[in-house]
Amino acid sequence: MPRPSAMAERRQAPPRASARAVLAALAAGPDDDVVSLGSMMEGLGGSLFGMLLFIATLPAFLPIPGVAGALSGPLVMLVGLQLLVLMRRPWLPRMVARRGPRRSTLARFSQRISPWLARLERLVRPRMTGLIDHPAATFFTGLLLVLLGLLLALPIPFTNYVFGVLLLGYALALLERDGALMLLAWAAGLAAIAVFGAAGGTLGALAVDWIMPGH
Repeated sequence: MPRPSAMAERRQAPPRASARAVLAALAAGPDDDVVSLGSMMEGLGGSLFGMLLFIATLPAFLPIPGVAGALSGPLVMLVGLQLLVLMRRPWLPRMVARRGPRRSTLARFSQRISPWLARLERLVRPRMTGLIDHPAATFFTGLLLVLLGLLLALPIPFTNYVFGVLLLGYALALLERDGALMLLAWAAGLAAIAVFGAAGGTLGALAVDWIMPGH
Protein backbone atom coordinates (compact mmCIF):
# COMPACT_ATOMS: atom_id res chain seq x y z
CA MET A 1 0.00 0.00 0.00
CA PRO A 2 1.49 3.40 -0.98
CA ARG A 3 2.68 5.59 1.88
CA PRO A 4 0.43 8.62 2.65
CA SER A 5 3.26 11.02 1.81
CA ALA A 6 3.78 9.37 -1.59
CA MET A 7 0.04 9.56 -2.29
CA ALA A 8 0.01 13.25 -1.32
CA GLU A 9 2.96 14.00 -3.60
CA ARG A 10 1.21 12.22 -6.46
CA ARG A 11 -1.93 14.28 -5.93
CA GLN A 12 0.05 17.53 -5.77
CA ALA A 13 2.21 16.85 -8.86
CA PRO A 14 1.18 19.26 -11.63
CA PRO A 15 -0.08 17.61 -14.81
CA ARG A 16 2.19 17.84 -17.83
CA ALA A 17 0.49 18.99 -20.99
CA SER A 18 1.86 17.39 -24.13
CA ALA A 19 2.97 19.61 -26.99
CA ARG A 20 0.30 18.06 -29.23
CA ALA A 21 -2.45 18.76 -26.70
CA VAL A 22 -1.33 22.38 -26.32
CA LEU A 23 -1.20 22.87 -30.08
CA ALA A 24 -4.65 21.31 -30.58
CA ALA A 25 -6.14 23.51 -27.86
CA LEU A 26 -4.63 26.65 -29.39
CA ALA A 27 -5.92 25.75 -32.86
CA ALA A 28 -9.51 25.14 -31.67
CA GLY A 29 -11.88 27.99 -32.51
CA PRO A 30 -12.80 30.35 -35.38
CA ASP A 31 -10.17 30.35 -38.13
CA ASP A 32 -9.84 34.13 -38.25
CA ASP A 33 -9.16 34.55 -34.53
CA VAL A 34 -5.69 35.79 -33.68
CA VAL A 35 -4.14 33.91 -30.75
CA SER A 36 -1.84 36.30 -28.92
CA LEU A 37 1.37 34.97 -27.39
CA GLY A 38 0.26 36.33 -24.02
CA SER A 39 -2.99 34.36 -24.09
CA MET A 40 -1.09 31.23 -25.14
CA MET A 41 0.93 31.41 -21.93
CA GLU A 42 -2.05 31.89 -19.61
CA GLY A 43 -3.06 28.85 -17.60
CA LEU A 44 -0.58 26.43 -19.18
CA GLY A 45 0.72 23.64 -16.97
CA GLY A 46 4.11 22.01 -17.03
CA SER A 47 7.24 23.98 -17.86
CA LEU A 48 6.30 27.48 -18.96
CA PHE A 49 9.73 27.97 -20.52
CA GLY A 50 9.22 24.78 -22.50
CA MET A 51 5.79 25.99 -23.61
CA LEU A 52 7.13 29.41 -24.59
CA LEU A 53 10.03 27.87 -26.52
CA PHE A 54 7.61 25.53 -28.30
CA ILE A 55 5.43 28.49 -29.29
CA ALA A 56 8.45 30.59 -30.27
CA THR A 57 9.65 27.82 -32.59
CA LEU A 58 6.39 27.58 -34.57
CA PRO A 59 7.11 30.50 -36.97
CA ALA A 60 10.29 28.73 -38.11
CA PHE A 61 8.08 26.26 -39.99
CA LEU A 62 6.23 28.93 -41.97
CA PRO A 63 7.07 28.60 -45.69
CA ILE A 64 8.08 32.25 -45.95
CA PRO A 65 11.84 32.67 -46.58
CA GLY A 66 13.43 35.41 -44.49
CA VAL A 67 10.27 36.13 -42.50
CA ALA A 68 9.95 32.90 -40.52
CA GLY A 69 13.43 33.13 -39.01
CA ALA A 70 13.07 36.84 -38.36
CA LEU A 71 9.96 36.11 -36.28
CA SER A 72 11.09 32.96 -34.51
CA GLY A 73 14.77 33.79 -33.94
CA PRO A 74 14.29 36.80 -31.62
CA LEU A 75 11.62 34.93 -29.62
CA VAL A 76 13.97 31.98 -29.13
CA MET A 77 16.74 34.38 -28.08
CA LEU A 78 14.34 35.97 -25.57
CA VAL A 79 13.66 32.56 -24.00
CA GLY A 80 17.40 31.83 -23.94
CA LEU A 81 18.24 35.13 -22.26
CA GLN A 82 15.68 34.51 -19.53
CA LEU A 83 17.14 31.06 -18.88
CA LEU A 84 20.63 32.60 -18.85
CA VAL A 85 19.67 34.89 -15.96
CA LEU A 86 17.82 32.01 -14.23
CA MET A 87 14.39 33.64 -14.26
CA ARG A 88 11.76 31.49 -12.56
CA ARG A 89 8.91 32.41 -14.91
CA PRO A 90 9.05 33.62 -18.51
CA TRP A 91 8.26 37.22 -19.39
CA LEU A 92 7.08 38.75 -22.66
CA PRO A 93 7.19 42.43 -23.62
CA ARG A 94 3.66 43.80 -23.95
CA MET A 95 4.13 44.56 -27.65
CA VAL A 96 5.17 40.94 -28.30
CA ALA A 97 2.55 39.43 -26.00
CA ARG A 98 -0.25 41.09 -27.98
CA ARG A 99 0.82 39.52 -31.28
CA GLY A 100 0.35 35.99 -32.53
CA PRO A 101 -0.78 33.72 -35.38
CA ARG A 102 -4.32 33.05 -36.62
CA ARG A 103 -5.97 29.83 -35.48
CA SER A 104 -6.15 28.64 -39.10
CA THR A 105 -2.33 28.84 -39.30
CA LEU A 106 -1.99 26.90 -36.05
CA ALA A 107 -4.47 24.28 -37.30
CA ARG A 108 -2.49 23.70 -40.52
CA PHE A 109 0.74 23.45 -38.57
CA SER A 110 -0.86 21.06 -36.08
CA GLN A 111 -1.98 18.72 -38.87
CA ARG A 112 1.51 18.72 -40.37
CA ILE A 113 3.57 18.17 -37.24
CA SER A 114 1.30 16.18 -34.88
CA PRO A 115 2.24 12.74 -36.31
CA TRP A 116 5.92 13.51 -35.71
CA LEU A 117 5.25 14.85 -32.21
CA ALA A 118 3.25 11.69 -31.42
CA ARG A 119 6.29 9.54 -32.24
CA LEU A 120 8.62 11.73 -30.19
CA GLU A 121 6.29 11.83 -27.19
CA ARG A 122 6.41 8.02 -26.96
CA LEU A 123 10.16 8.25 -26.39
CA VAL A 124 10.48 11.21 -24.01
CA ARG A 125 9.84 10.97 -20.26
CA PRO A 126 11.13 12.53 -17.04
CA ARG A 127 14.70 11.31 -16.46
CA MET A 128 18.10 12.77 -15.54
CA THR A 129 16.18 15.81 -14.30
CA GLY A 130 19.35 17.39 -12.91
CA LEU A 131 20.17 18.40 -16.49
CA ILE A 132 16.90 20.34 -16.53
CA ASP A 133 16.79 21.77 -13.00
CA HIS A 134 20.42 22.52 -12.11
CA PRO A 135 21.27 26.25 -12.44
CA ALA A 136 24.45 25.52 -14.42
CA ALA A 137 22.50 23.33 -16.85
CA THR A 138 19.81 25.99 -17.18
CA PHE A 139 22.49 28.61 -17.90
CA PHE A 140 24.09 26.41 -20.58
CA THR A 141 20.72 25.70 -22.20
CA GLY A 142 19.98 29.42 -22.27
CA LEU A 143 23.35 30.19 -23.86
CA LEU A 144 22.80 27.65 -26.63
CA LEU A 145 19.28 28.94 -27.26
CA VAL A 146 20.59 32.50 -27.63
CA LEU A 147 23.15 31.37 -30.21
CA LEU A 148 20.68 29.13 -32.07
CA GLY A 149 18.07 31.88 -32.07
CA LEU A 150 20.63 34.27 -33.54
CA LEU A 151 21.53 31.80 -36.29
CA LEU A 152 17.85 31.22 -37.01
CA ALA A 153 17.24 34.97 -37.33
CA LEU A 154 20.10 35.42 -39.77
CA PRO A 155 19.48 34.93 -43.52
CA ILE A 156 21.26 31.58 -43.85
CA PRO A 157 19.53 29.70 -46.70
CA PHE A 158 17.63 26.45 -46.12
CA THR A 159 18.14 26.36 -42.35
CA ASN A 160 14.73 27.28 -40.91
CA TYR A 161 13.45 23.71 -40.74
CA VAL A 162 16.79 22.42 -39.44
CA PHE A 163 16.80 24.88 -36.54
CA GLY A 164 13.05 24.45 -36.04
CA VAL A 165 13.35 20.69 -35.52
CA LEU A 166 16.37 21.15 -33.26
CA LEU A 167 14.57 23.75 -31.12
CA LEU A 168 11.54 21.49 -30.81
CA GLY A 169 13.92 19.00 -29.19
CA TYR A 170 14.87 21.61 -26.57
CA ALA A 171 11.20 22.47 -26.02
CA LEU A 172 10.20 18.82 -25.54
CA ALA A 173 13.13 18.24 -23.17
CA LEU A 174 11.97 21.17 -21.03
CA LEU A 175 8.30 20.18 -21.23
CA GLU A 176 8.88 16.57 -20.26
CA ARG A 177 11.91 17.25 -18.01
CA ASP A 178 13.91 14.75 -20.04
CA GLY A 179 17.60 15.24 -19.29
CA ALA A 180 18.66 12.53 -21.75
CA LEU A 181 16.89 14.36 -24.58
CA MET A 182 18.46 17.61 -23.40
CA LEU A 183 21.92 16.02 -23.65
CA LEU A 184 21.19 15.10 -27.27
CA ALA A 185 19.85 18.61 -27.89
CA TRP A 186 23.03 20.13 -26.43
CA ALA A 187 25.21 18.00 -28.70
CA ALA A 188 23.12 18.78 -31.78
CA GLY A 189 23.04 22.47 -30.86
CA LEU A 190 26.81 22.68 -30.52
CA ALA A 191 27.22 20.90 -33.85
CA ALA A 192 24.75 23.25 -35.55
CA ILE A 193 26.48 26.32 -34.12
CA ALA A 194 29.87 25.04 -35.30
CA VAL A 195 28.68 24.06 -38.80
CA PHE A 196 26.36 26.93 -39.66
CA GLY A 197 28.40 29.55 -37.82
CA ALA A 198 31.45 28.52 -39.86
CA ALA A 199 29.47 28.19 -43.09
CA GLY A 200 28.35 31.79 -42.99
CA GLY A 201 31.51 33.26 -41.48
CA THR A 202 32.09 33.71 -37.76
CA LEU A 203 29.03 34.01 -35.54
CA GLY A 204 30.20 37.40 -34.32
CA ALA A 205 30.58 38.79 -37.85
CA LEU A 206 27.13 37.52 -38.80
CA ALA A 207 25.64 39.15 -35.73
CA VAL A 208 27.26 42.50 -36.50
CA ASP A 209 26.08 42.38 -40.13
CA TRP A 210 22.56 41.57 -38.98
CA ILE A 211 22.40 44.28 -36.31
CA MET A 212 24.31 46.98 -38.22
CA PRO A 213 23.96 46.38 -41.96
CA GLY A 214 26.40 48.29 -44.11
CA HIS A 215 28.60 49.30 -41.14
